[in-house]
Amino acid sequence: MFEAIRYHDFCAGHRVYGHESKCAHLHGHNYRVHFYCEAGLDELGRVIDFSVIKEKLCQWLEDNWDHRFLVWEEDPLAESLIELDAKTVKVPFNPTAENMAQYLVEVVGVKQLDGTGVSLHRCIVDETRKCSAAFTSLD
Repeated sequence: MFEAIRYHDFCAGHRVYGHESKCAHLHGHNYRVHFYCEAGLDELGRVIDFSVIKEKLCQWLEDNWDHRFLVWEEDPLAESLIELDAKTVKVPFNPTAENMAQYLVEVVGVKQLDGTGVSLHRCIVDETRKCSAAFTSLD
């Protein structure tokens, strides 16, 4: 299989509920997400046009997570944060980089790339220039 890889930068706040240190507090990051799309080559010799990755995956980040605050739906502060800012996004996972990467592969990628013949099989989420987490689908 071949891969087409594109990254996208966005800004978001979060807190990691239950974290033993400073990440339990409200804070934010300038995230960089690397999308690894996999398929055979098309008739032009491409996995997928890079503009399609931008349209389907990068734009999803812009529309749903950019300049938002991500809070786990089970976080006791979730409802209070939504009252403070209606743009707060409840997510079905504790918003660690690892969980974000898994969600992007297993939920967002599946939905956004449906019908393209391409799968998002790996995602790396950089929280900082030094710290990243990755998720790779075994399918």
